[in-house]
Amino acid sequence: MSFFCNNSHDTSTNSNYQDVTIKNIHLDWEVSFGDNLISGVAILSFLVLSDTKEIILDSNNLAINSVKYMNMELEFCYINTGHMDGSILINAPFLEKGLSGSLVIDYQTESNPGALQFLSKEQTNDKVASYLYSHCQPCYARSIIPCMDTPSVKQTYTASVTVPRKFTVLMSALSNGCSKISNNRVTYHFYQPIPIPSYLFAIVVGYITRKNISERCAVWSEESTIWKAHFELLEIEKILQIIERLLGPYKWGRLDFIVHPDSFPIGGVENPCCIFLPTTFLTGDRSLLSVVIHEIIHSWIGNTVTIASWEHYWLKEGFTVFLERKIIGILYGEKIRDLEYISEWANRLEITICNIFGCQHEFTKMVPDLSKSNPDDAISFVPIEKGSALILVIEQFVNDSGRFEQFIRDYIRKFENVPITTDRWLDYLFDYFKDKKSSLNSINYNQWIKKPGVPPNKPLLDNSLWIKCIKLSYKWIDASDDDLCKSNFMDATIFNEMSSTEQSIVLNFIIRYSRKISIYKAMKLTELYKLDERRNCEITMLWLCIGLIAEWEGIIYPALKFVNTYGQIDSSKAIYKLLLRWSFSKSIAIKNFFMNQHFMHPSTRYIIYEIISKEC
Repeated sequence: MSFFCNNSHDTSTNSNYQDVTIKNIHLDWEVSFGDNLISGVAILSFLVLSDTKEIILDSNNLAINSVKYMNMELEFCYINTGHMDGSILINAPFLEKGLSGSLVIDYQTESNPGALQFLSKEQTNDKVASYLYSHCQPCYARSIIPCMDTPSVKQTYTASVTVPRKFTVLMSALSNGCSKISNNRVTYHFYQPIPIPSYLFAIVVGYITRKNISERCAVWSEESTIWKAHFELLEIEKILQIIERLLGPYKWGRLDFIVHPDSFPIGGVENPCCIFLPTTFLTGDRSLLSVVIHEIIHSWIGNTVTIASWEHYWLKEGFTVFLERKIIGILYGEKIRDLEYISEWANRLEITICNIFGCQHEFTKMVPDLSKSNPDDAISFVPIEKGSALILVIEQFVNDSGRFEQFIRDYIRKFENVPITTDRWLDYLFDYFKDKKSSLNSINYNQWIKKPGVPPNKPLLDNSLWIKCIKLSYKWIDASDDDLCKSNFMDATIFNEMSSTEQSIVLNFIIRYSRKISIYKAMKLTELYKLDERRNCEITMLWLCIGLIAEWEGIIYPALKFVNTYGQIDSSKAIYKLLLRWSFSKSIAIKNFFMNQHFMHPSTRYIIYEIISKEC
């Protein structure tokens, strides 16, 4: 049966990927930190699927020097065929259905490539050398490789990357050693034998070091961070084995991690063989390992079973969050898992739908129409939280978690080589659970998936921990300053014995539902719970927000220190908005931004500059 008639063509690509496909890419690159660019050759092995006389590749900010086929130069031109960034059309009159061959493209990246971030040594933690990393998701691979930049096309790849001596190179692939070219340069070699979509191409170049965790896991980072990173990830092999019991064997060979400098603005990236992580997960107590668990699960959901287009983002991220919370339930208990569902529904999903987009906005649909939009504009908590909640609802209607987990393993095996869409997933679900058809039919899929706004119903969840958090929050919200002065007002034990998830909920609720927070209340919270000593960045960010809402002068310096250290976009936005809202700290915040902007990641810098511009 078919539920929805989604367009099978991915509109985020300008390539003619339905006529020609790419089977393998070989990259021969040289990295120049002096010019902040990559130059070299991409060899694209292609297969012609239908009669055509041209190959169209996605390309953005690439200077193409030549395109050759069997040593014959081919004519090409830059074109714009859609709402996304440009492409190159290669004239190939010799093409015929079934033909396979290779294009040799000589090129270099130009200024400000969307997928590459060159950091000066000042933007790193150790401040000894420049640093480079890429981020191609959702559709920025086209700014470093002329390719078919759609998740519908998966290819293997090999690479040889030449860098100055003493730099180390990592990629989303397995290492094949390195070779010395001269006293000043060295070439690193890589191979990725498993086909991947373009958004999973990744590279890191920096002065980094490595510590092994297990035979197949290691962590990389700058020297000053390596011991903290190693401690935080010491239990990752055990966690990986738990995930394997749920989803099947890990097939990518190595599972390494790179902890980037503090200015890294993203929560985590699931690159095969080399997961990217921010320093904000380094809490010293492993309380933010859910970030790591999430990225590991993508090795099955997203990297192995890959969506056909970004309209079906929920099948990548919503499914991963559902499985992440299953693992959280195994490790920390079902009540914590349920608490995360309840909290994220209230604090992420409803706020994003009602306060940010608006209840009728296209992007509040689980499967939005992206035919005229950049997928990046639509990425939000909506498909993530709607998707994970729907899958949990379905599991509850199946009423057999063991059988549903077997369904997931079978789904991964069946679709590892087939681009997945919402239609295909639902068809497979109903075919798999034929005996549960009447139960599954009682779910309003049209309302969940195609309609904007808040979903029609919630999963059945244990709310006991949520109630506990809210009760503690309201003790603070309802307390006057006189109440706070009483010696028996509050015991720190309840809060201190909570998980970091519960503590975050308490503080977030105080922020959201207090009509006013007094300076004394902010100081009392700090003193009682020692919030100024916490290493968990999520807790620290909420504490800073409480202090800024209270307009407590003593919080300004810690707030500035936080945004000057960590580059994550969401926390920087929240803190700068509060600093700018308060007349006393507004000029201080603006001065701080312009003094420290050269330390910031370009994406973070641009967003904060836009916020400041609106306030001035």
